[in-house]
Amino acid sequence: MSDDIEGTGAATVDPASSSRALTAARWRDLGARVIWGVCVTLALILAAAAFTFALEANANNDLVKIVRDLANAFDLGFFDLDNPVKEFTGKNDLVKTALFNYGIAAVVYLVAGRLVERIVRP
Repeated sequence: MSDDIEGTGAATVDPASSSRALTAARWRDLGARVIWGVCVTLALILAAAAFTFALEANANNDLVKIVRDLANAFDLGFFDLDNPVKEFTGKNDLVKTALFNYGIAAVVYLVAGRLVERIVRP
């Protein structure tokens, strides 16, 4: 509001309005942080899965299975190792395919997460 206080030229501010705006800004900031955190976590899962292939981790290990299953669940469908964007042939073809496809999926999560985070953040 812009009511003049006793002719001083000072404007009054509705405390309820500024409180609502501050609360909304805090929620938007929290939402942006959560979105970024989720995207970073998914990118790390994909990177960890790619490294399990690169390091020739024991595929029978429960932790390796969990990481690879999570990566398979969050590979966006386009970067799946069963039907990859780019499939390598020859020596170490599975390692190269996993590094390439999971790496690009991780980058996609990071870029999309940063863009959405910037849109949501006040």
